[in-house]
Amino acid sequence: MAHTTVTRGGSLALACALVGGLAACSAQDNQTLAVAATGQAPSATTSSVAAAPAASVKVYPADKASGVLPSATVTVRAGEGTLKSVAVKESDGTPVPGTIGADGWHSTSRLRPSVSYTVRAEAVNADGVATAQTSTFSTLKPESVAQYDILPSQSTVGVGMPVSIQFATKVTTKEQRAAVEKNVTVTTSPATEGSWGWLDNRQLMWRPKDYWKPGTKVVVKTNLHGLQTGDSKWVGRDGEHTFTIGANQVSTVNMRTHEMTVTRGGQVQRVIPVTTGKDGFTTRSGTKVIIEKVGKMTMDSATVGIPKGNKEYYKLDTQYNMRVTWTGEFLHSAPWSVGAQGRDNVSHGCTNMSAANARWMFGFSQVGDVVKFTGSDRPFLPVEGIGVWQYTYDQWKKQSALA
Repeated sequence: MAHTTVTRGGSLALACALVGGLAACSAQDNQTLAVAATGQAPSATTSSVAAAPAASVKVYPADKASGVLPSATVTVRAGEGTLKSVAVKESDGTPVPGTIGADGWHSTSRLRPSVSYTVRAEAVNADGVATAQTSTFSTLKPESVAQYDILPSQSTVGVGMPVSIQFATKVTTKEQRAAVEKNVTVTTSPATEGSWGWLDNRQLMWRPKDYWKPGTKVVVKTNLHGLQTGDSKWVGRDGEHTFTIGANQVSTVNMRTHEMTVTRGGQVQRVIPVTTGKDGFTTRSGTKVIIEKVGKMTMDSATVGIPKGNKEYYKLDTQYNMRVTWTGEFLHSAPWSVGAQGRDNVSHGCTNMSAANARWMFGFSQVGDVVKFTGSDRPFLPVEGIGVWQYTYDQWKKQSALA
């Protein structure tokens, strides 16, 4: 009988052929038999897991963008992954506020014109791997920047002085005036009812329903940066001012009796003989407010349309001047007209007093004190001075651009 020599591999092949008759071996059978043949288990195979996609950041305005409108909203989103942080700053480091939500980060304030901004954002992918991105952009450089003042500038004023946001140039459209109005606030202590209104397209004023209560503290804040006020004209800054209301001082000028009655807290302090505007130069009737006090000044009639060479021309040095209209009406000392004071109207529209009475009145008065004029048929037009008291309160509320 022939002898057959079988190798190790041959033994495995033969054993496999003998299991289950002539049936082929399964993978499990191969492993079992391999263990039986070698005494060792095969090496384990490690599964390979794909890495999560890298996070990405998308920013608007795009990197290096220029001429961006101040009204634009800065938006930052994660293209892949989740936003982790966003910081948007002006070139001087001032931060731009914003909120982050499911649809990304959005700025919550307007931008400033002619300013460079830097955006730094970071997003993370599903594996927690961060991707950071920095970009820059710059805003529109307008042809002009809208300038304005918050008035009064004084720390203490009389009971008739409104808050005023006074622009150097007109705020062109009603929509733009409404936007300005929405972005200014007045806070008073104690609480005071009042309303914004426009005297004209440059002057936004807030007046109380009635005269201020003495001692009231008033805080005015403007959030006007980035607002458009005309063709290629934008506001560049915000502002804040605080002032206090002084004593309740109201004077009444009766142009028929040629007297001015001065009161404080409703009590008469002095009755002063005066002379007001003569025929052709009639002093305006209405409720005015002392706009400014100037100790000494030269009054030149050429500035109010009476040129040199006209028989009514004058150029006089005056003292103790209290302006009540932009059109040239003052309360002031006039020693040259003492003979007419209390008897006749001989001025070019101002309210003249003796030097002694004018000195007292100048020292007594505050910017913002009310001066009522009665007795002429020439009305004081609101735009000729601080004319908010020429309106009833209901009429004034209709002067609002939001009415």
